[in-house]
Formats: sequence, C-alpha cells, structure tokens
Amino acid sequence: MLRIKGYLGPLMLGAAMLAPLLTSGCAARVRYYDDYHSDYHRWGDGEARAYRVWLGERHYEYREFNRLSRDEQREYWRWRHEHPDRH
Repeated sequence: MLRIKGYLGPLMLGAAMLAPLLTSGCAARVRYYDDYHSDYHRWGDGEARAYRVWLGERHYEYREFNRLSRDEQREYWRWRHEHPDRH
C-alpha cells in the first residue's frame, strides 16, 4: 500500500502536466496546401471566420472544409488570396 502512495503523487503530477497537450486538439496544427498558389495555409480561428464569410457570400450551407470538392477548395483559396486578413 505504501508503494502505491509513493507513485501516486508523481503520477498525478505527470497527468496534470500532460493534460493541456492532450486536450488542446489538433485544429491549430492543421495545414492545407493550396496547389493553385503553391503555398500552405494554417487553419485556425481566423481562417474559420474567413471560411464562414466565403460560405455566406455564396449562400452555401456549412460543410467542413475538408469535405469540399477539390474545385471548391481551390475556389475558396482563390477568394482567400483576394481577401487577406485586415490586421
């Protein structure tokens, strides 16, 4: 029983240190390659907002970007290069 208590503290500390890494998700690490412009785009909050604007301008129903056809993705990146962030 004493051995278990001796390992419990370091185990809890390790779990507490790993929790933020495991729960952060991978959305911030997702990148898309724009073959039309030959560059990469990191998908984050700003890109998600721009994507929703693009959908709204075209009156499209929301779909995840990776579910769009290749032509629709190319259309989005073309629009995105014409509408850079304003900050």
